[in-house]
Parts: sequence; C-alpha cells; structure tokens
Amino acid sequence: MANRVFGKYILIVLFSIVCLLGYSFISDYLKLFYTRHVTPVQVVTTPKADFDGPNGTNTISLVQKMRKQSFKKIPIWEFEEVYLRDPQPRETTCRQSLRNSEDPEFKKDFIPNIQLFMHREHLNITEWNRLAHFNNPFGFMGYNYTVVKQAVDLIPKPRDHQLLPVPTADKQGCIRCAVVATGGILNGSGMGKEIDSHDYVFRMNGAVTTGHEDDVGNRTSVYVHTAHSIISSLITLRKKGFRHIPLDEDIKYVLIPEGSRDYNFLESLYLNRRVPKGDYRGRTPRSYYSNHFNESRFYVLHPDFLRYVRNRFLRARRLQFRSWWMYRPTNGAFTLFLALHVCDVVNAYGFSTANHRKYPNYYYDTKHTRMVFFVNHDYVLEMLTWKRLHDIKVIKLFQRDEENTQKPGASGEAKQNA
Repeated sequence: MANRVFGKYILIVLFSIVCLLGYSFISDYLKLFYTRHVTPVQVVTTPKADFDGPNGTNTISLVQKMRKQSFKKIPIWEFEEVYLRDPQPRETTCRQSLRNSEDPEFKKDFIPNIQLFMHREHLNITEWNRLAHFNNPFGFMGYNYTVVKQAVDLIPKPRDHQLLPVPTADKQGCIRCAVVATGGILNGSGMGKEIDSHDYVFRMNGAVTTGHEDDVGNRTSVYVHTAHSIISSLITLRKKGFRHIPLDEDIKYVLIPEGSRDYNFLESLYLNRRVPKGDYRGRTPRSYYSNHFNESRFYVLHPDFLRYVRNRFLRARRLQFRSWWMYRPTNGAFTLFLALHVCDVVNAYGFSTANHRKYPNYYYDTKHTRMVFFVNHDYVLEMLTWKRLHDIKVIKLFQRDEENTQKPGASGEAKQNA
C-alpha cells in the first residue's frame, strides 16, 4: 500500500516537472517569436545624455518601422494621450484670458503647458520609439530615424520660452491676437484696420495682403506654413501679388512638419544649402525667406502639439476608416490653436462659416468661386468647432451677413484698457 502511494506521489512530481518544462519551453518560444517579429531590428548606440548605461553609452533598439496603410483605422495606443509638457509654461495675469474659461469641456481638453515647439533636446531614441507609433504629422510612423534626427539636431532651443512677449503698454498683462485665414468672407469686409490694431497678427499659407489691406490689414507677427505651402504659394499666387512671404521686422516663422520632406527642407534650411535629395531636391530653402531667415525667430511645431489638436478638438469620423491616415486639420486650424496657447484674447478672421457659399473661396479672388473641400481635411468639423469656441467665448469669430455683420468686437476692442 505504501509503495502504491509513493508511486503515485512520484508520478505527480514527474507530471509537474513536465508541465513546468513545457510552460518554460512555450514561454521561451513566444519570447523568441516576439523578438523576431515585433521588437526592433536596428541597434544604435546613443550618448549618455539620452540614456544611462555603462561607460556613458547604452544599446537601445529602434522600434520596428510601421506602415500606416497596415491599419484599417487609426490605431489607439495606451500612450495616445501622453504629450510632452513645457517645463517653462506661459503664465498670465490677464483676467480676460481664454485660459480662465469656465466651460467644462474646454477646461478638460485644454492643456496650457503643452509643448508647442520642437528642438534638439527633444529627440532621443526613447522619444522616437514613442512617436514612431503615430502617423505624420502627429509622429514619425514610417520615417527614417537618421533623416529626422539629423534635422532636429539642428533646431536650437529657443532663447525665449514665450513666443510673444506681453506688450509693455498693457497694464492688464494681456496679449491680444488676430488670426487671419484666407477665407472669402473677408472679401469686401473692411476689417483691415481692426485686424492691424491687435498686439500681434497671425497669418498662414498664401498670406496675400498687397491690394487687400482694407479687408485684411498688412501686419504680420507670426507666419505659419509647411514646406509645401511656402513653395507652392509663391508660385501659384504670384499673380495675386504674393511675391514673397511676410517680412515684418521681428516676425516669427513657424513651420508645421507635415511630412518627411519637411525634415529634408529643415536640414538644408539650417545648413544654408540646396536640398540634396527628395521632393525638394535642388531647391534652396533660405531663398523662400528672402534672406530674412534668423534661427532665433524660427520655430518648428512639435508633433505632440499637432496630435493633441487633432485628438482633443478636431477628431474627425474618417479616422475610423481605412483612409484614416490621410486626414489632418488645416494649417489654419493649427495656427488658431497655436494662438490659443500663446495669446490671452484671440479674434479669428477669414475662417469659414456656415454661410460660406455667399463668398468666394479666398478673399483675394476677383470672381465668385466656390469653396474647395480638400479630401485630407474636414472643413465642416472645423466650421462647427470655430462656432462652438465662439459661443463659449474662447474666441471671437468674424461672422458676416449682409444685414447684420457680427464682428469680433467693437472698433478698438483689440486695444481696450491698454
């Protein structure tokens, strides 16, 4: 009897050992499979400034390159809402500041200390591996690490942690800004003087002012663009009077890095040379700034900021479809949200409204042209968003009908209590 009990005990022990060995084998196999098919394949040695390791270096693997076309809809990662924060965020004493909004939804979505601009200290392999999960311009999915790294390493850390200083004459400490888009609603509006009365004026893309000063003003404090928009606008709008980008004294230039070609453009811009390869091969980026380029007044928007704008304010339905990766907010949208983070009072002009059919596509059109809806944007969503921000008093949107024109404010409001 004792031998039988002992024999059963031995069988149980042997069975347990076999199970453990089997589990270990399966576990090791799964680890091997994961290593071969999921984890990074390129190994890079980086300086200690990026990672702690023996002898000042650490071997870090680049995440495997992903293709946006491989996903049937926008992928949602567990770190989707992880955004880089500015260690020196702008603070304000302005009582009228939009940051003091009591709207619960806006307060929940708005991140006052989001990192706006990218510079050389922001890109190490850890950050690359995070941002490589997001498609352009919201991250580096499918990009070449070396191409992007070489360009970003040339971007200096801004000398001033605030894009725009508070005007010394403003006793309330308020920064009042006008953001001027190119919508036809400004055609014949007579809003030029009011626009120019603001502390700062933002413009983007084909910012034609010559011959349209009465409607759109002629000051520009911040000019926002992509490599494509600055090149194409100077070609297509030359006959409209856009022979050079705004060249105001102390103007700030802000680049939206919408694609890998923008990083090729950036590298050659900083090195003051012709672009050696890619879409802009042979072009000299500095020529588009009319010898007005100054790296201390040139900024590059951070992919986290661009993704934050899309995720929290302009999340289109088409992100749920196979062509999800084509969608991004317009340059005008990114410009307006940039202003919301660097200004206290924001008045928006030239942005499309529900009655856009009454006006030409652009304010500089000499004939009535219908508004063009490009497939990579959601104009209806943007129109609804501008109207909502206006209704909750975060911005003042220029709206117009022929019987009752609703302006962002009474004449001189941009400088009230200055």
